[in-house]
Amino acid sequence: MSEAATPLGRFWADFKDSPVAVVALVVVVAIVVLAIGAPWISPQNPYDLGGLSLLDARRPPGHIGTGGYVHWLGTDAQGRDLLSAILYGLLISVQIGFMAGCVALAVGASLGVIAAYAGGLIETLIMRIVDLQLSFPAILLALVLVALLGQGKAQLVTALVAAQYAYFARTAYGAATTERRKDYIEAATATPLSRTRVIFRHLLPNCMPPLIVVATVQIANSISLEATLSFLGLGLPVTEPSLGMLISNGFVYMMSGRYWISVYPGIALIVLIVAINLVGDQIRDQLNPRLRR
Repeated sequence: MSEAATPLGRFWADFKDSPVAVVALVVVVAIVVLAIGAPWISPQNPYDLGGLSLLDARRPPGHIGTGGYVHWLGTDAQGRDLLSAILYGLLISVQIGFMAGCVALAVGASLGVIAAYAGGLIETLIMRIVDLQLSFPAILLALVLVALLGQGKAQLVTALVAAQYAYFARTAYGAATTERRKDYIEAATATPLSRTRVIFRHLLPNCMPPLIVVATVQIANSISLEATLSFLGLGLPVTEPSLGMLISNGFVYMMSGRYWISVYPGIALIVLIVAINLVGDQIRDQLNPRLRR
């Protein structure tokens, strides 16, 4: 069997038809690899406060610091090498974005499918809660939850999941409502299989295509929300320089000509989010026949 004959092979063959999506995928993979390899390829550990020198603070790109290496992107107000801080910030963004996206997918998809399959009071209760949450902006919910839970990765992921699971629940509910009426679900229900097995082994897998599309969008949204919260000082502690915090730290120096402290982390954040969205758009077009070009 040729590669193109398999579902994954056909998907990749269609995906390659869009050069923009392929370039975006390469960018995403490259950023993820650089982020994961940050502890080994970064010239400086920005978490190590003892290794920082205020003599290197706010130095322009190309400055040779007291550590003997070149700060190719300059330094921030704490003397951190900006290239190192960006790589570590990308690692934080990738970790939180994927963790929040995957957990929100699991929680939201489960609730949506259960509501569609169970019907009645359970369906009404779950979906009214979801509709109520969708009536509020995600950033507002995230702000409130982070303010209540405090700073830290676990608290931030929890807040992002609570703010975003409703999008998955609504999508899963719509897909499962359609699948619920099909013959294979009726046949599975007529057998001695448990409800849990019917829901998670038969119904949920057939609802995954639209959920995958939503997941790509929500991962980008999670990264954007994390950066926004960190920019406002409600995200991670100051000892963990996320991209949002780096942008915030350099914002006050923009008018004094020290643009690099905010601009370079901002460019890295924009490239990551745009690349993920472009990949998600292509996946959406392929999984939805009505949107295929």
